[in-house]
Amino acid sequence: MMPTESDLLDHIYRRSEGLGGGVVIGPGDDCALVRGGGHAGTLLTVDQLVEHRHFLPGTGVDLIARKTVGRSVSDIAAMGGTPAWGLATGLLPAGCDFGDTLFDAMARWADGWGCPLVGGDIAFHEGPLVLTVTVGGVPSGRVLKRGAAEPGDTVYVSGRLGGSLESGRHLAVEPRVELGRQLARDESVHACIDLSDGLGRDAGRVAAASGVGIELEAERFPCHDGCDWSNALADGEDYELLFTASRPMPASLAGVAITPVGCVTEDRGCRVLTPDDRVIDASDRGWDHGS
Repeated sequence: MMPTESDLLDHIYRRSEGLGGGVVIGPGDDCALVRGGGHAGTLLTVDQLVEHRHFLPGTGVDLIARKTVGRSVSDIAAMGGTPAWGLATGLLPAGCDFGDTLFDAMARWADGWGCPLVGGDIAFHEGPLVLTVTVGGVPSGRVLKRGAAEPGDTVYVSGRLGGSLESGRHLAVEPRVELGRQLARDESVHACIDLSDGLGRDAGRVAAASGVGIELEAERFPCHDGCDWSNALADGEDYELLFTASRPMPASLAGVAITPVGCVTEDRGCRVLTPDDRVIDASDRGWDHGS
């Protein structure tokens, strides 16, 4: 049986315990945190975009560029950081004639999010377009982590969820950088993650990392038009923030709607109460590259 993405990630996390040196936070969060670049250290994240997997042939160059850079910037936002610089690599199809336009667009989006591209690498091959962006960021004092949820916390999400692939919203990534910075300044906010693989799977990651349980209420999910709770739970690629807090949050922060969707418990696991009063396992509801 082939391992899933989750299986491989679990192996990487176990292998990476106690890295030592300048590593403050290793694999297992949205970003690593390494010493250097200031008293609080430097946040580091990397993500890739693969044609046929993350976007379809014929997708506009500007949208490809936006998603490529925005995914990594969203990771910085989830840790409460400020993007500072980026590195980009491109594995371009043989005969590609839009490389200049593509990398110009990537540079524009990176500049707009405050992380100018400072280097990278380009190669050609007989295959699909593959782009990778690394972003370094500066913590906003406190660093938000997945593993800090506490029993009694309320679980919140930003924006609306569901239907990102069918609608094309997955290409128009809008990282919640200012929201993440505000959350990092609020001591009542404990854990945070960006919603890239689905509310269920990503909430399950917070629960597992924190050693707690999370109970979600489907009827409270903020859904995009045309979507229901199951879309919000499992569709993924929303690039909103899920966070837990010990005090009530306002209905809007940094110009973004904030919705309570559940609570943190002392039990382990992640469950969702459906509108017809069933309780189901939510932690496997979402995107897994290996499944």
